[in-house]
Amino acid sequence: MSKHDAPELSRTMTAGQMEMISLGGAIGVGLFMGSTSTIKWTGPSVLLAYAFVGLILYIVMRALGEMIYINPGTGSFADYATEYVHPLAGYLAKWANVFEYIVVGMSEVVAATEYLKYWWPHLNTWFAGIIIIVFLVLANLASAKAYGSLEFWFAMIKVVTIIMMILLGFMVIFFGFGNGGHPTGFSNLWAHGGFFTGGVKGFFFSMSIIVGSYEGIELLGISAGEVANPQNAIVKSVKSVLLRILIFYVGAIFVIVTIYPWNKLSAVGSPFVSTFAKVGITAAASIINFVVLTAALSGANSGIYSSSRMLFKLAHEGDAPKIFGRLSKRIVPDAAILGISGGILIGFLLNMIATMYNKSTSDLFVVVFSSSVLPGMIPWFVILLAELKFRHNNPELMKEHPFKLPLYPLSNYFAFVMLVVIVIFMFINPDTRVSVIVGAAVLIIATIVYCLRHKSTLSSR
Repeated sequence: MSKHDAPELSRTMTAGQMEMISLGGAIGVGLFMGSTSTIKWTGPSVLLAYAFVGLILYIVMRALGEMIYINPGTGSFADYATEYVHPLAGYLAKWANVFEYIVVGMSEVVAATEYLKYWWPHLNTWFAGIIIIVFLVLANLASAKAYGSLEFWFAMIKVVTIIMMILLGFMVIFFGFGNGGHPTGFSNLWAHGGFFTGGVKGFFFSMSIIVGSYEGIELLGISAGEVANPQNAIVKSVKSVLLRILIFYVGAIFVIVTIYPWNKLSAVGSPFVSTFAKVGITAAASIINFVVLTAALSGANSGIYSSSRMLFKLAHEGDAPKIFGRLSKRIVPDAAILGISGGILIGFLLNMIATMYNKSTSDLFVVVFSSSVLPGMIPWFVILLAELKFRHNNPELMKEHPFKLPLYPLSNYFAFVMLVVIVIFMFINPDTRVSVIVGAAVLIIATIVYCLRHKSTLSSR
């Protein structure tokens, strides 16, 4: 079956919801909880690391935007991989997305149950996890519009919190607000062992975690199939989402490493909680707990949405069971949504059983969660490769194209090479080596399955 045989999804989502979905996908629990580990490796220069990965991502998103502008469709980057690179690239992009978001969804649900215990310490984790999954399934089954509305508010809560934190942080840095009237100034950026405390190696180590926290921004390409007036929405979203992510990530990290000595951050706990507490907001811990709870729910919500669309496409291309290609009366892929949510539920239950029998399995859980980082990079690689072929095949379309990738093809090559370098450093770093091997194993297994299923097609190419 070709991709054109798949039934059309309804275009009920607004451009505003589409932007928030991309923001929600990329601003996850990683920023609120994971920033301390990146700072540990490279010190204050983590600021540059976030900006540098942001630049790579800008190139990837402009390349994607260039193609979506001409041909908006659900799961766009996977379509382009199939059409312009190789059917195997499209297959890997889709299954990598499904794997990534089942794993991420599972870990976000586990995280959400932990955050709920802040208010209800004796809460039954099994019950809470199942209720969370059912709630997210119902939101996704209702309609793309209902999903979009829920994600809009989830993302809004995160965005408002980060803006508040940045503004309060600036008041501490410049006016000494909450610090006895003594401005902290900028000396923490260099006073504790310099700006680049981990050297080049530490700088690149931090990038492997930063890449993981940025993953999900390519959701823009998947939601393009369900947004009204996609051309205008794509241009507006690509331009604004990247700027906003850089402001939120780089801005928030700047405030953290400027207010607190980077080598004391492990004693601070959550830098977000500490910043709010510092300026006298006594309910800081409750506020941040609520925000990270919505961040976890948002991460799982985005994951169910995007990977169910991928599973829907795989079913229509004969690479997943046909049942997952079904559309409900509300024009959402209900069987695919239930399939992904079922995967998240099984993962959640297996994690719960494992932790009951062996407390050290929490380390295994971290490895499994981190293993989604490499498969999560596959869409970025295939977008860059597809754009090269897209340009080559469509010289006439490019003459009048209003949204070209700047500095093509150098920018494309630069982003591709830097992503490869980051993966190499993930292998070098003992903290991420096992995770990247697990991620690579998943991709190798998917490639073998594809080759076995399409043996006749491959031999005739």
